[in-house]
Amino acid sequence: MSTNVDTEVNQGPLNDSRSLKIQSLPQTGIEATMDQIQPVVFLVAVIGYTVAATIWDQKFYKIPNKLTLPMFFAGWIYQGVFDQFSGLATGGLGFLVGFGVLFLLWMIGTAGGGDVKLFGALSVWMGFKWSLYILIVSTFIVVLVTICIVIGNVLMIGPKRMKKKMLATGKPTKAGEKRKVETVEAKQQRRIMAYALPIALATWGLLAMAYTVNWPPLPWTLI
Repeated sequence: MSTNVDTEVNQGPLNDSRSLKIQSLPQTGIEATMDQIQPVVFLVAVIGYTVAATIWDQKFYKIPNKLTLPMFFAGWIYQGVFDQFSGLATGGLGFLVGFGVLFLLWMIGTAGGGDVKLFGALSVWMGFKWSLYILIVSTFIVVLVTICIVIGNVLMIGPKRMKKKMLATGKPTKAGEKRKVETVEAKQQRRIMAYALPIALATWGLLAMAYTVNWPPLPWTLI
């Protein structure tokens, strides 16, 4: 009986060392290559997408489906290929934040449909935490720029002209004049800034911080 006990005791550390060796096995060539490729694919896709969306939005005041839909589907492929189920879950949570919040803003008339699609597609790539970070930073940029522009207009053209320029009340300016319906062109002219730009600035700024000060952690390291 004692011999069996000694044998079991002696085999314990041996088994532990073997398990440690198995757990500490180096990555295979394919895994190492995938880890090297993932940041490149991510950065090329995200930076290229935000640059294209910003240029398009500034020039045409809209973001086309031919830009957002490929990015949306490519995001799911990216998450599935590089991080499998956990990546798909992260992309789903990111989409829930990015698309969900902007969709609610669109429902109450404070965001455009293109903005919803823009951020919805991007959020699949960014994941839950980064979608929150981008949403917070981009909102701060919008508020800050809006305040500066409003104050500048008040000082330059006065509060009454600023109100007429910025607000679409449709209220008649003369007696007997019918209430005007705002056209798409008029909406575009009074828009203070395209939302693609704040999203792009927030994304680029956070990525720059992640590489320089190591915060926030890069998106693909959070999975």
